Parts: sequence; structure tokens; C-alpha cells
Amino acid sequence: MLLDRYRQAIDDLFRKVRDTQTDNIIKAGEMVAESVANGGCVFLSRICHAMEMDSIYRGGGPIFYKHFSYDLKIENAARPRDRSDLKIETQGAAARYALTQSNVRPGDVLFVGSVSGRTKDVVDLAYEAEQMGVKVIAFVSMAYAGEVEPVHPSGKKLYEIASLTLDNCAPAAEAMLDVEGIEAKFGAASGIASDYIMWSVTSVAVEKLLEKGLTPGILKSANYPGGNDYNKTVIEPHYDRYGW
Repeated sequence: MLLDRYRQAIDDLFRKVRDTQTDNIIKAGEMVAESVANGGCVFLSRICHAMEMDSIYRGGGPIFYKHFSYDLKIENAARPRDRSDLKIETQGAAARYALTQSNVRPGDVLFVGSVSGRTKDVVDLAYEAEQMGVKVIAFVSMAYAGEVEPVHPSGKKLYEIASLTLDNCAPAAEAMLDVEGIEAKFGAASGIASDYIMWSVTSVAVEKLLEKGLTPGILKSANYPGGNDYNKTVIEPHYDRYGW
């Protein structure tokens, strides 16, 4: 059955993550704990098609994870014109502006993700954040990144820019299984692996904060009786005061 093959592929994927990424998972958790303990913030930007949302304001998760995103909308309905004579440097401008106008500070931690390691806006954001003194932790499939060329003007891919890279162990081109009668492979690996890694990092961060004598605010499910009141009256005020 395809179901059995898929489950085995996921078991193998998780085993590979454990065997190859544990050291970097611990390092990432320590980076998070260190930043939080020193008054920093931890931001999660786009990771594998919005996987980051599984970690933000979730029952059982820490309140100190905050979302980071930006969007620049331009309304300009003029007829098309030649702009080749304009020498305007725009590389990284949107990401740089978003970072400098946001609540991000040097010493903060920013998680980003690009399975291929070369997604242009993600690499832009990581590059500008590192230049600003933010510690970037990147989710990348190293197998995938090894088979593509960079598109960033620096000539670098995401893992060459980030402070620390977590390999989600997805195969090149993402999918895991050949299925007879279907040309493309089936079963994306990066999302489920990245979620597994992110919660593993979180477990390290929580433990390290407890070792420092800091008890991080862990949210209750808002839909469970008393959960929302607890979050609003205990966890959120504590975070606003202490940052954890």
C-alpha cells in the first residue's frame, strides 16, 4: 500500500533528522534561549509553506515566538515604459526597510526557510538580517541546495549566509516516493521534517531557559476551558514584562 510506503518514508526521514541534525538542533535551541535570556526576541518568518504557524501562539508552545513578515504593495497603472536607463539599486531594499522599520533588534533570532536554499526573497531577508546583527537560523534541504545555482547577487545560497543551518533532510526536488503511473514523485518531506525539527529546537530552548532559572510562558489551548483566560491574564502580561 502507498500508505505503508509513505509511513516508512516518514519514519526514515525522522531517523535521518535525529542521526544528522541533533547537534545543530541543540545549538539552535541554545541560541534561542540565550537571546531570550538577554532580552532578545525570536521571530519566525516563512518556513516551508507556512509551517512556522504551527509554533506561534499554540497550546503547549512558548509565547516568545513571534511572526515576522512584510509586504510591499505598489499601485501603478501607467502604461509600460522602458526603464533600462535608470540605475537604481533595489537588491534587498524591501527586506532592509522591513527590518529597520520593525521591532527586530541586533541579537534577536530570526528563523527562515527555503527548501532549495535559493528562494530570492528569503535569501534577501537572511542577508539583510545578518548584516543588521540578527542571528539567522535557516531551514534548508542540503540535498536540494546542492543541485541548484544561487540567484542572490552575493553568489551565495541561504546556508552560506545564515548563522546556523538546519537540514530538513528532504530529497532534491522535495518528494520522496515513486508511484507507478505518476510521473512526478509523491510525498513532500520538508514541511513535516521542519515541524519536527522546530519543536525539537523548542524543547531544547525551554530546557535551557529553565536551567537559567527562567520559566518561559507556555500557552494553554485557547478553546479549552480556562485556557484563554490563563493566556490573557498570566502568560501575556508576563511576556510583556519579561520577554519570556
